Amino acid sequence: MAKSSFLSKSSSQFLLAAPVDSTRSTKCCTDKAAKFELVDYDSLPEFLKHNQFIINYYRSEWPLKQTLLSIFSIHNETLNIWTHLIGFFIFLILAGYAASVFPVDSNAYPLFQLNTLGISSNGFYIHISNQTTETANLEPVGSVVSRWPFYLYLAGAMFCLLMSSACHLLSCHCSRTSYIMLRLDFAGISGLIVSSYYPIVYYSFTCSPLIRDLYLALFTTFGLVTVVISLMPVFDSPQFRPVRAVLFASIAASVVVPIAHKMIAFGDRPEAVLTTRYEAVMMLCYGVGVVVYAARVPERWLPGKFDLAGHSHQLFHVLVVAGAYTHYLASVVYLQWREAEGC
Repeated sequence: MAKSSFLSKSSSQFLLAAPVDSTRSTKCCTDKAAKFELVDYDSLPEFLKHNQFIINYYRSEWPLKQTLLSIFSIHNETLNIWTHLIGFFIFLILAGYAASVFPVDSNAYPLFQLNTLGISSNGFYIHISNQTTETANLEPVGSVVSRWPFYLYLAGAMFCLLMSSACHLLSCHCSRTSYIMLRLDFAGISGLIVSSYYPIVYYSFTCSPLIRDLYLALFTTFGLVTVVISLMPVFDSPQFRPVRAVLFASIAASVVVPIAHKMIAFGDRPEAVLTTRYEAVMMLCYGVGVVVYAARVPERWLPGKFDLAGHSHQLFHVLVVAGAYTHYLASVVYLQWREAEGC
């Protein structure tokens, strides 16, 4: 084959190459030669073998420059990269917009008795309108409400999405890079889960500091334990896929406890009902995503047919973004609830 065909940057010219020697998986790629070919599953080094039902279109030990440039080419990680990279930018925009409505400095505006944010009666959509110019006749009450749990969640979501996207982009470079990026990916998942608890707990029980702090300490500990476990080398092996799914699902499912507690304490409040609806949708998205991820469907049913689009990890990514966005809507309701009422 002509050398120029290997040097082409067009994804349409990526070809399946001869099997790759798996002994190279223990060292980082240092070969300066251009290696732009896409390979099949059997040609991969062991550290890249995660899903035997994805047959073709793998990048294997590419030089770093070409690995970075592959963000713009077609391979079986393209949609994995972009689903969460787009999600990251969505949350970045949401954070910027929220900062204009809920200033990071909670002392920027007093706490008002009436709600300054309009929320539609539709339980699945929230409309936010900045009405700070119309608050002159409102009576300030109580003390200002801390914004940090709200922005901590946004930071946790953005970190998770960015680390996931980076992991899918860079892990094909070499075994050392893959090892590091997988751990950052797992840490990002833990960060998203734990940071999700903070708006729920902090704003639901802001008037009961002891209960609030006990919940926060417990969930933070869960998150740290999960991060430590995810640092173990055995944790990223394909055989531990169900274990990973069960671990993260168990930590996420524990959110049911403070949500149930909230409904017992504030079940007559429309804000409590609305946030619980959002959280139910969030848990449904995450739950379905975990099942799809662990079962590796639909590619398990038709190996090789979903290599580029429609395989389980891509569906998992979309469901994670949907669940995270739904929880963002719930977090807005929590914050405006406490801003309107205080304790």
